[in-house]
Amino acid sequence: MRVKICGITRLEDALEAERLGAWAVGFVFAPSKRRVTPEQAAAISRELGPFVRRVGVFVDTPPEEVLEVVRAARLDAVQLHGDEPPEWSEALRARLPVIKAVRLEGPPDPAVLEYPADALLVDGPRPGSGEAYDWAWLEPLARHPRLIVAGGLHPETLPRLLRRFRPYGVDVSSGVEVRPGVKDWGRMAAFLRAVRACG
Repeated sequence: MRVKICGITRLEDALEAERLGAWAVGFVFAPSKRRVTPEQAAAISRELGPFVRRVGVFVDTPPEEVLEVVRAARLDAVQLHGDEPPEWSEALRARLPVIKAVRLEGPPDPAVLEYPADALLVDGPRPGSGEAYDWAWLEPLARHPRLIVAGGLHPETLPRLLRRFRPYGVDVSSGVEVRPGVKDWGRMAAFLRAVRACG
């Protein structure tokens, strides 16, 4: 199972995530306490090895602007967290993989399964807050072949989620932090251990 450590702002945290076996790191380019510039992300990207995916998080940013950041920050994939029309995703998919994020404030509309993207990420109502939601809401989306679960995850709750669902991946930010943008290496290690323990 793949693990993405999101909200990376510091090189040392990115390198530790890589050392621990994270599949991807996420850089936030939308308004957030964890927001970084393309230059900051590029400086971190240059130091990471070839097997770590660099994912940029965007909210309602037009495709041409996203691609400028992709080039500047050396990104491998993008994550769309807003109300981007399907044609924006299609334009981006011609260049690199797209993850579509959906905020859950109640049972989801199954139509989200039809959105043109390479993976579907399910998050809480306020992404990055650590706010949890009812996991029963994931049931209609569980058949997606590349479902990534985020929102309110931390090392203590993760085993319960993974016993109930077998998602393509999990995504964590605040659940492994000391404060926004500063990762707790012990909690990152515990999170990766919990994933490995669930096979």
